[in-house]
Amino acid sequence: MYLVRGKAENGYHELVPQKNAAGLKWISFGHLRLGRGEAHEATLQGREVVLVLLSGAMRVSVGHHTFGPYERPNVFAAPATAVYVPIGQPFRVENTGDGALEVAVCQAVAEEVHEPFVVTPDEVQVKTVGQANFERKVHDIVVQQAEGRVHRIIVGETFNPPGNWSSYPPHKHDEYIPGVEALMEEIYFYQLDPPHGFGLQSIYTSDGSIDETYRVRHGDAFMIPRGYHPVCAAGGYQLYYLWLMAGPVDRVMIPHDDPAHAWIRERSWG
Repeated sequence: MYLVRGKAENGYHELVPQKNAAGLKWISFGHLRLGRGEAHEATLQGREVVLVLLSGAMRVSVGHHTFGPYERPNVFAAPATAVYVPIGQPFRVENTGDGALEVAVCQAVAEEVHEPFVVTPDEVQVKTVGQANFERKVHDIVVQQAEGRVHRIIVGETFNPPGNWSSYPPHKHDEYIPGVEALMEEIYFYQLDPPHGFGLQSIYTSDGSIDETYRVRHGDAFMIPRGYHPVCAAGGYQLYYLWLMAGPVDRVMIPHDDPAHAWIRERSWG
């Protein structure tokens, strides 16, 4: 119900459409793969878009604006480049390299019209989160630095070393409690190094109405309408996931830890 298997073929694949099995209302997600010399054109009404370069070389045109070309060997090699596309604006993505181009197409419902812009690798905010075997790197791409430049959309990336956990201690953000918890839907999109690896993704609620764990692979997407959602990289494999968030109220990130496991954050693990 929550896991969507990826597709390796060229073209645009709407992995999480606007109408989806998990009931997400505010966000959707697509994966674009273009061969040498290929291009993709689209116009999305009522949705703001963040195009995140995953691998290859791309040039993006948004209306009369042109961004690029930009390159990224893969998500593990360098921070991201991303282009913001306002609602209703036609855009074109071109593969300007010799190999395949892969782009994440992150979408959120929006009413406000903003100007297109690019986030370059040096503008990505990098931080280390957690400790011991739940330490990971988090890259904020369109988060606080985009305040006032977008309507609802939030996008970033997380990198789990082999065997490490993230979204940990387990947290959720499905209730609107000002200053305590945000109300945000979320989608994860995974990459693995080496790519034939896997990770484990859980989703559960305190009342037990949801309690499931999935084996996630390179190119998969995962829908998080509610609940706690910790993820772990298998031993020997580095796990990456892009995260896309949006909700109906404030554009803020306030995760709320599972009270049963909140003590983990307070202990020094040395």
